[in-house]
Amino acid sequence: MAPINMSYLNPRTVILIGIPGLQHMQFWIGFPFFAVCLVALLGNIILLIIIPMERSLHQPMYIFLAVLAATDIGLCAAIAPKMLAIFWFRSYSMAFDTCLAQLFFIHALQCMESGILLAMALDRYIAICDPLRHTSILTPSILGRMMVIVAIRATVLVGLLPILIKRLHLFHSTVIAHSYCEHMAVVKLAAEDIRVNNTCGLFVGFTILGFDMIFILISYTLIFQAVFRLHQKEARLKAFNTCTAHIFVFLEFYILAFFSFFSHRFGHVVPSTHILLSTIYLLVPPALNPIVYGVKNKVICKRVAQVFLLNHGSQQ
Repeated sequence: MAPINMSYLNPRTVILIGIPGLQHMQFWIGFPFFAVCLVALLGNIILLIIIPMERSLHQPMYIFLAVLAATDIGLCAAIAPKMLAIFWFRSYSMAFDTCLAQLFFIHALQCMESGILLAMALDRYIAICDPLRHTSILTPSILGRMMVIVAIRATVLVGLLPILIKRLHLFHSTVIAHSYCEHMAVVKLAAEDIRVNNTCGLFVGFTILGFDMIFILISYTLIFQAVFRLHQKEARLKAFNTCTAHIFVFLEFYILAFFSFFSHRFGHVVPSTHILLSTIYLLVPPALNPIVYGVKNKVICKRVAQVFLLNHGSQQ
């Protein structure tokens, strides 16, 4: 019989147990997560079809929304297949390098989403505070450069995390108490000094999520100041209406993001609660984003209705 305190040198596989303490319920927990993923995939695919088709949506806000939709599809694809395989088929084993790849894609896409939300906040700030120069400032070339910067920033900074994990060779366990490969959940398995990994994780989190959140708050402070200076009540309501969807998405993303970020390092949250909320934080926004933005836009709603009516008519 193997000793309890055995160590693992350069493990080739890890074991993802899902949600510790709720393993007996994981089969049923998988169904609502599967439904959320279906909604996310369907909603975001529809946005990616409609936005290029509709010329009136070829504006910065909706170009950013299309990029956000593509990012959300990638996030669901990175998390859901393995998570549902754990819940439904008890497929716990995962190659260590595959785990690191999943870790990279999840955190990189999460950071890209944060950058896109910042770009959308900048778009709202220019549209409300300097509307006459909106199209001249946010030209297609500028939009392209912004998206490239967002992608490069996420790739370079998040790319440090798996590289630093690879420098660790000795692990006290290969069992990850999570439903996907999350940075600190993997790092805590190491039987070596992890201060560099922990510091780098904090640096990446604050450099991306913290930076973006601060500048989004600044942009909305300036937006509200400009809105309150408007004399007509209708103009104020219209300005607020253009921002409500983004504010809702911003709040849900950053509140859950920082809860997950800090609870893994400093909190004493029940593991099952932490993992459920972390998974909800990653999968629910991709499902809500197309609904929130789509319902607020009459053109998108009309085009969706036309698509479904056309399909329904062709089947009759």
